Amino acid sequence: MDKKSIAPQLTTLRNEIDEIDTQLVELLAKRRRVTTKVGELKSRVGMPIYAPDREAQLLTMRRQQAMDAGVSPELIEDILRRLMSDSYISQDASGYQCVNTDSGKIVVIGGNGQLGKVFVDLFERSGYQVAVLEQADWPNSDNILAQAGVVIVAVPIRLTSMIIQKLSCLPKTCILADVTSVKEMPLYEMMKVHQGPVVGLHPMFGPDVSGLIKQTIITCEGRLPEQYNWLLKQFQVWGAKIYPVDALAHDQAMSMVQVMRHFSTIAYGYHLMTEGADISQLVEMSSPIYRLELIMVGRLFAQDPVLYTDIIFSNHDNVAMMKRFAYRFLELLEDVEMGDKDAFVTMFAQVSDWFGDYADIFLQESKAMLLKANELKKH
Repeated sequence: MDKKSIAPQLTTLRNEIDEIDTQLVELLAKRRRVTTKVGELKSRVGMPIYAPDREAQLLTMRRQQAMDAGVSPELIEDILRRLMSDSYISQDASGYQCVNTDSGKIVVIGGNGQLGKVFVDLFERSGYQVAVLEQADWPNSDNILAQAGVVIVAVPIRLTSMIIQKLSCLPKTCILADVTSVKEMPLYEMMKVHQGPVVGLHPMFGPDVSGLIKQTIITCEGRLPEQYNWLLKQFQVWGAKIYPVDALAHDQAMSMVQVMRHFSTIAYGYHLMTEGADISQLVEMSSPIYRLELIMVGRLFAQDPVLYTDIIFSNHDNVAMMKRFAYRFLELLEDVEMGDKDAFVTMFAQVSDWFGDYADIFLQESKAMLLKANELKKH
Protein backbone atom coordinates (compact mmCIF):
# COMPACT_ATOMS: atom_id res chain seq x y z
CA MET A 1 0.00 0.00 0.00
CA ASP A 2 1.39 3.39 -1.03
CA LYS A 3 0.31 7.00 -0.79
CA LYS A 4 -1.55 6.89 -4.11
CA SER A 5 -3.63 3.85 -3.13
CA ILE A 6 -4.84 5.36 0.16
CA ALA A 7 -5.62 8.77 -1.33
CA PRO A 8 -9.37 8.09 -1.88
CA GLN A 9 -9.80 6.74 1.67
CA LEU A 10 -7.83 9.65 3.11
CA THR A 11 -10.02 12.12 1.22
CA THR A 12 -13.17 10.44 2.53
CA LEU A 13 -11.94 10.51 6.12
CA ARG A 14 -10.83 14.14 5.84
CA ASN A 15 -14.24 15.07 4.47
CA GLU A 16 -15.81 13.34 7.45
CA ILE A 17 -13.54 15.31 9.81
CA ASP A 18 -14.50 18.55 8.05
CA GLU A 19 -18.17 17.70 8.51
CA ILE A 20 -17.68 16.99 12.21
CA ASP A 21 -15.70 20.23 12.64
CA THR A 22 -18.51 22.15 10.95
CA GLN A 23 -21.01 20.63 13.36
CA LEU A 24 -18.75 21.54 16.27
CA VAL A 25 -18.62 25.20 15.19
CA GLU A 26 -22.41 25.26 14.85
CA LEU A 27 -22.80 23.72 18.31
CA LEU A 28 -20.37 26.23 19.80
CA ALA A 29 -22.33 29.09 18.24
CA LYS A 30 -25.53 27.61 19.69
CA ARG A 31 -23.88 27.29 23.11
CA ARG A 32 -22.78 30.92 23.02
CA ARG A 33 -26.32 32.08 22.24
CA VAL A 34 -27.54 30.19 25.30
CA THR A 35 -24.81 31.59 27.57
CA THR A 36 -25.68 35.10 26.39
CA LYS A 37 -29.25 34.50 27.58
CA VAL A 38 -27.85 33.26 30.91
CA GLY A 39 -25.94 36.53 31.21
CA GLU A 40 -29.08 38.55 30.53
CA LEU A 41 -30.98 36.68 33.25
CA LYS A 42 -28.15 37.10 35.77
CA SER A 43 -27.91 40.79 34.96
CA ARG A 44 -31.58 41.34 35.80
CA VAL A 45 -31.20 40.05 39.35
CA GLY A 46 -27.59 41.01 40.04
CA MET A 47 -26.14 37.51 40.11
CA PRO A 48 -22.36 37.31 39.65
CA ILE A 49 -21.32 36.02 36.23
CA TYR A 50 -18.76 33.65 37.74
CA ALA A 51 -20.31 30.70 39.61
CA PRO A 52 -17.38 28.60 40.93
CA ASP A 53 -19.57 25.76 42.24
CA ARG A 54 -21.34 25.41 38.90
CA GLU A 55 -18.01 25.49 37.05
CA ALA A 56 -16.45 22.81 39.27
CA GLN A 57 -19.54 20.60 38.97
CA LEU A 58 -19.56 20.91 35.17
CA LEU A 59 -15.88 20.02 34.88
CA THR A 60 -16.26 16.97 37.14
CA MET A 61 -19.24 15.69 35.17
CA ARG A 62 -17.64 16.16 31.77
CA ARG A 63 -14.31 14.64 32.83
CA GLN A 64 -16.15 11.51 33.94
CA GLN A 65 -18.14 11.47 30.69
CA ALA A 66 -14.89 11.76 28.73
CA MET A 67 -13.31 8.82 30.57
CA ASP A 68 -16.43 6.72 29.96
CA ALA A 69 -16.22 7.57 26.25
CA GLY A 70 -12.50 6.81 26.00
CA VAL A 71 -11.55 10.46 25.49
CA SER A 72 -8.79 12.26 27.39
CA PRO A 73 -10.40 14.08 30.37
CA GLU A 74 -7.57 16.64 30.25
CA LEU A 75 -8.49 17.45 26.65
CA ILE A 76 -12.16 17.89 27.56
CA GLU A 77 -11.32 20.06 30.57
CA ASP A 78 -9.05 22.25 28.46
CA ILE A 79 -11.79 22.70 25.84
CA LEU A 80 -14.42 23.41 28.48
CA ARG A 81 -12.29 25.99 30.26
CA ARG A 82 -11.82 27.82 26.96
CA LEU A 83 -15.55 27.59 26.31
CA MET A 84 -16.37 28.89 29.79
CA SER A 85 -13.98 31.79 29.29
CA ASP A 86 -15.82 32.64 26.08
CA SER A 87 -19.14 32.25 27.94
CA TYR A 88 -18.04 34.80 30.53
CA ILE A 89 -17.21 37.23 27.72
CA SER A 90 -20.63 36.74 26.13
CA GLN A 91 -22.34 37.20 29.52
CA ASP A 92 -20.17 40.22 30.25
CA ALA A 93 -21.49 41.87 27.07
CA SER A 94 -25.01 41.73 28.53
CA GLY A 95 -24.11 44.41 31.07
CA TYR A 96 -24.58 44.30 34.84
CA GLN A 97 -27.19 45.11 37.42
CA CYS A 98 -26.78 48.45 39.17
CA VAL A 99 -26.58 47.42 42.83
CA ASN A 100 -27.31 50.91 44.17
CA THR A 101 -29.52 53.07 41.97
CA ASP A 102 -29.38 55.83 44.60
CA SER A 103 -25.59 55.93 44.78
CA GLY A 104 -25.20 59.34 43.24
CA LYS A 105 -22.47 60.22 40.80
CA ILE A 106 -19.35 58.03 40.54
CA VAL A 107 -16.23 60.16 40.10
CA VAL A 108 -13.02 58.46 39.04
CA ILE A 109 -10.00 60.70 39.54
CA GLY A 110 -7.57 59.56 36.86
CA GLY A 111 -10.40 57.89 34.96
CA ASN A 112 -8.61 58.35 31.65
CA GLY A 113 -5.64 56.35 32.90
CA GLN A 114 -5.25 52.68 32.11
CA LEU A 115 -6.67 51.28 35.34
CA GLY A 116 -9.14 54.11 35.79
CA LYS A 117 -10.70 53.33 32.41
CA VAL A 118 -11.47 49.76 33.55
CA PHE A 119 -13.63 51.05 36.41
CA VAL A 120 -15.22 53.82 34.35
CA ASP A 121 -16.28 51.26 31.75
CA LEU A 122 -17.71 48.83 34.32
CA PHE A 123 -19.65 51.50 36.19
CA GLU A 124 -21.06 52.89 32.95
CA ARG A 125 -22.13 49.43 31.77
CA SER A 126 -23.89 48.98 35.09
CA GLY A 127 -25.97 52.10 34.55
CA TYR A 128 -24.24 54.51 36.94
CA GLN A 129 -23.68 58.19 36.26
CA VAL A 130 -19.91 58.46 35.87
CA ALA A 131 -17.62 61.48 35.73
CA VAL A 132 -13.87 61.62 35.17
CA LEU A 133 -11.59 64.12 36.89
CA GLU A 134 -8.18 64.68 35.32
CA GLN A 135 -5.42 67.21 35.99
CA ALA A 136 -6.83 69.79 33.58
CA ASP A 137 -10.26 69.54 35.27
CA TRP A 138 -9.23 70.70 38.76
CA PRO A 139 -10.37 74.34 38.22
CA ASN A 140 -13.86 72.84 37.81
CA SER A 141 -13.43 70.13 40.46
CA ASP A 142 -16.05 71.57 42.83
CA ASN A 143 -18.75 71.08 40.20
CA ILE A 144 -17.50 67.62 39.22
CA LEU A 145 -17.36 66.43 42.84
CA ALA A 146 -20.68 67.98 43.82
CA GLN A 147 -23.27 65.32 44.72
CA ALA A 148 -20.69 62.56 44.29
CA GLY A 149 -21.69 59.27 45.88
CA VAL A 150 -18.35 57.59 45.25
CA VAL A 151 -14.93 59.08 44.56
CA ILE A 152 -12.19 56.68 43.46
CA VAL A 153 -8.60 57.92 43.36
CA ALA A 154 -6.85 56.11 40.48
CA VAL A 155 -3.65 58.07 40.04
CA PRO A 156 0.04 57.04 40.26
CA ILE A 157 1.28 56.24 43.78
CA ARG A 158 3.56 59.28 43.89
CA LEU A 159 0.55 61.59 43.37
CA THR A 160 -1.97 59.80 45.57
CA SER A 161 -1.43 61.69 48.84
CA MET A 162 -1.42 65.06 47.10
CA ILE A 163 -4.69 64.29 45.31
CA ILE A 164 -6.39 62.94 48.45
CA GLN A 165 -5.47 66.09 50.36
CA LYS A 166 -7.53 68.11 47.85
CA LEU A 167 -10.72 66.21 48.73
CA SER A 168 -11.70 67.94 51.97
CA CYS A 169 -15.10 69.11 50.77
CA LEU A 170 -16.72 65.87 49.64
CA PRO A 171 -20.37 65.20 50.57
CA LYS A 172 -20.51 63.60 54.02
CA THR A 173 -22.09 60.37 52.74
CA CYS A 174 -19.68 60.06 49.79
CA ILE A 175 -17.54 56.90 49.69
CA LEU A 176 -13.86 57.74 49.27
CA ALA A 177 -11.59 54.98 47.94
CA ASP A 178 -8.21 54.56 46.29
CA VAL A 179 -6.85 51.80 44.04
CA THR A 180 -3.11 52.06 44.64
CA SER A 181 -0.87 49.08 45.47
CA VAL A 182 0.04 50.45 48.91
CA LYS A 183 -2.63 50.89 51.53
CA GLU A 184 -1.43 52.31 54.87
CA MET A 185 -0.47 55.75 53.56
CA PRO A 186 -3.53 56.36 51.32
CA LEU A 187 -5.91 55.05 54.00
CA TYR A 188 -4.38 57.37 56.59
CA GLU A 189 -4.69 60.35 54.25
CA MET A 190 -8.29 59.53 53.30
CA MET A 191 -9.35 59.09 56.94
CA LYS A 192 -7.78 62.43 57.78
CA VAL A 193 -9.38 64.43 54.98
CA HIS A 194 -12.86 62.85 54.86
CA GLN A 195 -15.25 62.05 57.71
CA GLY A 196 -17.53 59.83 55.63
CA PRO A 197 -17.13 56.20 54.52
CA VAL A 198 -13.59 55.27 53.48
CA VAL A 199 -12.18 52.06 52.00
CA GLY A 200 -8.79 51.13 50.56
CA LEU A 201 -8.87 49.01 47.40
CA HIS A 202 -6.09 47.16 45.62
CA PRO A 203 -7.15 45.54 42.33
CA MET A 204 -4.82 42.58 41.81
CA PHE A 205 -4.88 42.86 38.04
CA GLY A 206 -3.50 45.08 35.33
CA PRO A 207 -5.27 47.42 32.93
CA ASP A 208 -5.27 44.82 30.15
CA VAL A 209 -8.12 42.79 31.71
CA SER A 210 -11.31 42.51 29.65
CA GLY A 211 -13.43 42.03 32.78
CA LEU A 212 -13.21 41.13 36.45
CA ILE A 213 -14.15 37.45 36.20
CA LYS A 214 -11.92 35.51 38.67
CA GLN A 215 -9.98 38.69 39.49
CA THR A 216 -9.22 39.67 43.10
CA ILE A 217 -9.77 43.04 44.73
CA ILE A 218 -8.14 43.41 48.14
CA THR A 219 -10.08 45.65 50.55
CA CYS A 220 -8.77 47.45 53.62
CA GLU A 221 -11.41 48.76 55.99
CA GLY A 222 -11.33 52.45 56.74
CA ARG A 223 -14.57 53.82 58.13
CA LEU A 224 -18.31 52.98 58.02
CA PRO A 225 -18.16 49.68 56.11
CA GLU A 226 -21.94 49.33 56.31
CA GLN A 227 -22.16 52.35 54.00
CA TYR A 228 -19.72 51.06 51.37
CA ASN A 229 -20.64 47.36 51.38
CA TRP A 230 -22.89 47.89 48.36
CA LEU A 231 -19.79 48.94 46.40
CA LEU A 232 -18.05 45.66 47.26
CA LYS A 233 -21.20 43.80 46.21
CA GLN A 234 -21.04 45.60 42.87
CA PHE A 235 -17.49 44.34 42.40
CA GLN A 236 -18.74 40.82 43.10
CA VAL A 237 -21.52 41.22 40.55
CA TRP A 238 -18.77 42.08 38.05
CA GLY A 239 -17.16 38.73 38.92
CA ALA A 240 -14.42 39.83 41.31
CA LYS A 241 -13.39 38.05 44.50
CA ILE A 242 -13.17 40.34 47.55
CA TYR A 243 -10.30 39.65 49.94
CA PRO A 244 -10.39 41.79 53.13
CA VAL A 245 -7.16 42.40 55.02
CA ASP A 246 -5.63 44.92 57.41
CA ALA A 247 -3.70 47.75 55.68
CA LEU A 248 -0.41 46.99 57.47
CA ALA A 249 -0.68 43.27 56.68
CA HIS A 250 -1.43 44.19 53.07
CA ASP A 251 1.67 46.33 52.69
CA GLN A 252 3.87 43.71 54.34
CA ALA A 253 2.56 41.03 51.98
CA MET A 254 2.96 43.28 48.93
CA SER A 255 6.61 43.82 49.79
CA MET A 256 7.02 40.15 48.84
CA VAL A 257 4.21 39.61 46.33
CA GLN A 258 5.00 42.70 44.28
CA VAL A 259 8.06 44.68 45.32
CA MET A 260 10.60 41.89 45.83
CA ARG A 261 9.26 39.97 42.81
CA HIS A 262 9.41 42.99 40.51
CA PHE A 263 12.83 44.04 41.79
CA SER A 264 14.36 40.60 41.31
CA THR A 265 12.82 40.35 37.82
CA ILE A 266 14.24 43.74 36.88
CA ALA A 267 17.64 42.74 38.28
CA TYR A 268 17.57 39.53 36.24
CA GLY A 269 16.72 41.40 33.04
CA TYR A 270 19.46 43.92 33.77
CA HIS A 271 21.91 41.07 34.37
CA LEU A 272 21.04 39.41 31.05
CA MET A 273 21.58 42.68 29.22
CA THR A 274 24.90 43.54 30.90
CA GLU A 275 26.17 39.97 30.32
CA GLY A 276 25.50 40.49 26.63
CA ALA A 277 23.23 37.45 26.43
CA ASP A 278 21.86 36.59 22.98
CA ILE A 279 18.15 36.65 23.77
CA SER A 280 17.11 35.03 20.49
CA GLN A 281 19.45 32.13 21.22
CA LEU A 282 18.14 31.85 24.78
CA VAL A 283 14.61 31.65 23.44
CA GLU A 284 15.48 28.99 20.89
CA MET A 285 17.37 26.86 23.41
CA SER A 286 15.01 27.30 26.35
CA SER A 287 12.92 24.61 27.99
CA PRO A 288 9.22 25.43 28.48
CA ILE A 289 9.80 26.49 32.09
CA TYR A 290 12.68 28.81 31.23
CA ARG A 291 10.76 30.20 28.27
CA LEU A 292 7.91 31.02 30.65
CA GLU A 293 10.36 32.78 32.96
CA LEU A 294 11.72 34.78 30.01
CA ILE A 295 8.17 35.65 29.02
CA MET A 296 7.49 37.10 32.47
CA VAL A 297 10.76 39.06 32.43
CA GLY A 298 10.10 40.42 28.94
CA ARG A 299 6.50 41.22 29.84
CA LEU A 300 7.63 43.51 32.63
CA PHE A 301 10.05 45.42 30.38
CA ALA A 302 7.27 45.95 27.82
CA GLN A 303 5.38 48.11 30.33
CA ASP A 304 5.66 51.55 31.88
CA PRO A 305 8.95 51.87 33.81
CA VAL A 306 7.53 54.67 35.97
CA LEU A 307 4.80 52.35 37.27
CA TYR A 308 7.30 49.78 38.55
CA THR A 309 9.60 52.49 39.85
CA ASP A 310 6.72 53.92 41.90
CA ILE A 311 5.85 50.48 43.32
CA ILE A 312 9.44 49.68 44.33
CA PHE A 313 10.18 53.15 45.72
CA SER A 314 6.77 53.53 47.45
CA ASN A 315 7.93 52.41 50.91
CA HIS A 316 11.46 52.73 52.28
CA ASP A 317 10.86 49.61 54.40
CA ASN A 318 11.00 47.67 51.13
CA VAL A 319 14.76 48.30 51.04
CA ALA A 320 15.26 46.21 54.19
CA MET A 321 13.23 43.37 52.67
CA MET A 322 15.27 43.42 49.45
CA LYS A 323 18.54 43.53 51.42
CA ARG A 324 17.49 40.41 53.32
CA PHE A 325 16.73 38.74 50.00
CA ALA A 326 20.19 39.71 48.68
CA TYR A 327 21.83 38.38 51.85
CA ARG A 328 20.11 34.99 51.46
CA PHE A 329 21.09 34.87 47.81
CA LEU A 330 24.74 35.36 48.78
CA GLU A 331 24.38 32.85 51.63
CA LEU A 332 23.27 30.15 49.17
CA LEU A 333 25.92 31.20 46.69
CA GLU A 334 28.54 30.64 49.37
CA ASP A 335 27.33 27.04 49.79
CA VAL A 336 27.79 26.53 46.05
CA GLU A 337 31.21 28.18 46.07
CA MET A 338 32.31 25.99 49.00
CA GLY A 339 30.90 22.86 47.36
CA ASP A 340 28.66 22.21 50.36
CA LYS A 341 25.99 20.10 48.66
CA ASP A 342 24.66 18.75 51.96
CA ALA A 343 23.85 22.24 53.22
CA PHE A 344 22.14 23.05 49.93
CA VAL A 345 20.05 19.86 50.01
CA THR A 346 19.09 20.53 53.65
CA MET A 347 17.95 24.05 52.75
CA PHE A 348 15.95 22.69 49.79
CA ALA A 349 14.18 20.13 52.01
CA GLN A 350 13.36 22.80 54.61
CA VAL A 351 11.78 25.07 51.99
CA SER A 352 9.89 22.12 50.50
CA ASP A 353 8.45 21.32 53.93
CA TRP A 354 7.49 24.97 54.38
CA PHE A 355 5.54 24.94 51.09
CA GLY A 356 3.73 21.79 52.24
CA ASP A 357 0.76 20.79 50.07
CA TYR A 358 1.14 23.93 47.99
CA ALA A 359 4.28 22.46 46.39
CA ASP A 360 2.25 19.69 44.71
CA ILE A 361 -0.64 22.05 43.93
CA PHE A 362 1.73 24.48 42.21
CA LEU A 363 3.43 21.61 40.38
CA GLN A 364 0.13 20.57 38.82
CA GLU A 365 -0.88 24.15 38.00
CA SER A 366 2.50 24.84 36.42
CA LYS A 367 2.18 21.78 34.17
CA ALA A 368 -0.94 23.27 32.61
CA MET A 369 0.76 26.66 32.25
CA LEU A 370 3.80 25.11 30.59
CA LEU A 371 1.64 23.28 28.07
CA LYS A 372 -0.08 26.56 27.20
CA ALA A 373 3.24 28.39 26.91
CA ASN A 374 4.56 25.71 24.56
CA GLU A 375 1.42 25.88 22.42
CA LEU A 376 1.75 29.63 22.04
CA LYS A 377 5.40 29.42 20.99
CA LYS A 378 6.04 31.19 17.69
CA HIS A 379 8.26 29.09 15.46
